[in-house]
Amino acid sequence: MPADFPLWAYAAGAVIGYLLGSIPFGLVLTRAAGLGDIRSIGSGNIGATNVLRTGHKGLALATLLLDGGKGAIAVLLVKLLFGGEAVPLALVTGAAAVIGHNFPVWLKFKGGKGVATTFGLMIAAAPVVGVMACLTWVVVAAIFRISSLAALVGLALAPVYAFFMGRFDEAIAFAALGLLGWLRHHANLRRLIKGEEPRIGAKSKT
Repeated sequence: MPADFPLWAYAAGAVIGYLLGSIPFGLVLTRAAGLGDIRSIGSGNIGATNVLRTGHKGLALATLLLDGGKGAIAVLLVKLLFGGEAVPLALVTGAAAVIGHNFPVWLKFKGGKGVATTFGLMIAAAPVVGVMACLTWVVVAAIFRISSLAALVGLALAPVYAFFMGRFDEAIAFAALGLLGWLRHHANLRRLIKGEEPRIGAKSKT
């Protein structure tokens, strides 16, 4: 299968990726568990970190895996259909899933911050780089116990890892997604600078 695809293929991939990414698993799972609207808890975010504030670790883990799965499936679906030559199309489809998670049409474009979905995309697109980014998150989170800081460091270093591994298309895509992630964490950045960012498991806002 040739690497060059018509514009309509990228448009179709973007639409499919967006719709997949816009599924608000954190909201669906917490409602199904009888916990109400996750958007009225903690930071109001629909991601796994805020779900953890409900005290239900299993739901938080399920949210993390499902949100990550959205990014991974978007990439893997393209690879399955078109093979390894479809890297640009796969990255566009995966990036659209991240955008769908961040700005889901069903929730008036008010979604999560896209960290888990971005990491899922990375693992599917460049497994070694994705695993390194996730391990970066784990190490930073273990040392500082601050989820947002771990996410920001992981997002920042992922394109660096990809670049030095010769994955230049992925490095560009990961840099763009990392920038989006940093912009989505603007409030967290302000709290980090002030030393007010809560630690993992805290029930106050992040």
